[in-house]
Amino acid sequence: MSSGRPGTPRLARQPGRLVAFSDGVFAIAVTLLVLEIQPPKDFGRLLPGLGALWPSYLGYALSFLLVGQVWVNHHVMFDRVRHVDRPVLFLNTLLLMVIAFLPFSTSLLADALRAEQGLRTAVVVYGTTLWLAAALFNVIWVHLRRARLLDPSLGPFGVRAIGRRFALALAWIGGGILVGAFVPIAGVVIIAAFLPAYYLPIRGEYGEDDKTTDRPA
Repeated sequence: MSSGRPGTPRLARQPGRLVAFSDGVFAIAVTLLVLEIQPPKDFGRLLPGLGALWPSYLGYALSFLLVGQVWVNHHVMFDRVRHVDRPVLFLNTLLLMVIAFLPFSTSLLADALRAEQGLRTAVVVYGTTLWLAAALFNVIWVHLRRARLLDPSLGPFGVRAIGRRFALALAWIGGGILVGAFVPIAGVVIIAAFLPAYYLPIRGEYGEDDKTTDRPA
């Protein structure tokens, strides 16, 4: 599709295929999370064995909700995209690569909790995986803005609000990594604490506040 309008890409790729592929990767990632939980081998002591798997349950629940959060915010972002270009396709591929790595870092965290060894390293690896995903969100959002790929109905207030939400994740997760390098459990708590906040709607994400906030005086 060609267009003579300034600032409009010569080839306007619709984001539908990107979103569909991303949804598939998210679905596979959360499925792999549960496959990391191995049942006890001693069925003579099945109940204690199931109880001993609590680190795996914890890692599964935390990572499932985190992947769900990434999925929600991925839709928040791409619901406001008119079309995508090659850099967006590449950056989104890197984001999905990080998400696909999360089952491994979750398993590492659960095993370290169970063994009570290497926990600091496991928390740093786990947090870094999430931080990289947050960083890619920010890079994609900045590119979407600069390349003018966003829906014009999303006004300046909504653009800034979504950008602030994505930027805050970098500091929040980064703080969890830093604390986790010294006090592992506290680091996990900090990382988990931003789950409720990031499931909440972003004020202005549908452009509703631009009608009043950015109206000329």
